[in-house]
Amino acid sequence: MQNFDFHRLIPMTSFVIDYYSHEGYADLQSLQLMKNYASFLKQPLSLRMFVPTDTNGELMKEPEDYPIWKEAKNKTRKDTFTSVQTEKFKLYEKAEKKLLFEGFKVAYNGYSVVRIVASYDDSIELSFKKDHLNDQTTADVESLTSFDVIYLSTASLKLIGISK
Repeated sequence: MQNFDFHRLIPMTSFVIDYYSHEGYADLQSLQLMKNYASFLKQPLSLRMFVPTDTNGELMKEPEDYPIWKEAKNKTRKDTFTSVQTEKFKLYEKAEKKLLFEGFKVAYNGYSVVRIVASYDDSIELSFKKDHLNDQTTADVESLTSFDVIYLSTASLKLIGISK
């Protein structure tokens, strides 16, 4: 897992205060960044933000040998995998790249509910109904700021307009 010290989800007021303490002024670019962050915070929560899902919103299981393929991805050993395996790996990787939050895993996948937890803090737990895949207790991203630490992914940083 990456070092997440810099890219944590924070309340909008903290975002504005922190930004101005470093920049000291507002220009069109900084106002756009604040608008982007506010829009990000108002997004309704969905399971796809935390764990890989397919185009229908169904949970994806990590394909067998996926870590090996990912490690060998930049090497010439890719030919040891079949085209079917490679296609599964690519679909899973694509779903991973769309995640808005880092470090979540499925703790329970039942008939009607999926429960996820942060791998770095088991006290951070969310549940989603499978019929609508909406969270049962939390309405939008901003509500996650009540947790001590939620880490933003590269995809969310890009969406907000923050470059790493």
